[in-house]
Amino acid sequence: RMVDEVREALFDKRLKAGDFLGTEKDLAERAGTSRIVARDALRTLQALGVVEIKVGAGGGARIASGNPALFAEALAVQLSLSGTSVREMMDAQRAIETAAAELAAENATAEDLAKLCNLLAEHEATISDNAAYTRSCMRFHLAVAEASHNRVLVAQLLSLQHVSWPAHNRTLTDPVARHILEVHRQLVDVIEARDAAAARRLMDDHVRMIRARRVSEDDADAPPCC
Repeated sequence: RMVDEVREALFDKRLKAGDFLGTEKDLAERAGTSRIVARDALRTLQALGVVEIKVGAGGGARIASGNPALFAEALAVQLSLSGTSVREMMDAQRAIETAAAELAAENATAEDLAKLCNLLAEHEATISDNAAYTRSCMRFHLAVAEASHNRVLVAQLLSLQHVSWPAHNRTLTDPVARHILEVHRQLVDVIEARDAAAARRLMDDHVRMIRARRVSEDDADAPPCC
């Protein structure tokens, strides 16, 4: 009940980041329960990322600051444990990344564009190194999402990248790598030109290509049916 009450107060905006909940003793007295129960409630809230707990003099529990990366990692773990298929993840990634590209064309700052251009240079420098090029491409896609300035999309993409982006891209041939570099260049151009519709179309085509490659890799890894 104590955990539910804190979560409901958070969602209802009666609590916000930094608000002091009190000590273990305070919570126990307010709830009319033992300190052991209050301690368990605080531990649960801490595990959920809702509160931060300081021990010692002046200690107690405060509502934590938001941490989308924590949510992203937790969601990635749950997606893996639930056996989410590559197809499901890539379909979700397509929806997230097309929306992010559209918003990036509307909201990208000069700093965002500079970061994207730096990543293009990194692509060129690492194109002959499969693992390094793959990591660079992952950072590019995340940078596009960050340029959307929509933290929900960034967190969702981060979670999917944890489980869907391979450390070693087996289908990354030299022609494929160079095609990806060209598409990324075009994406930067349309984002800089503030052409949201073109950014959405280009990213949609791009992620559909990525999806086809990821699904083919997954099918190749599947055990024979008979």
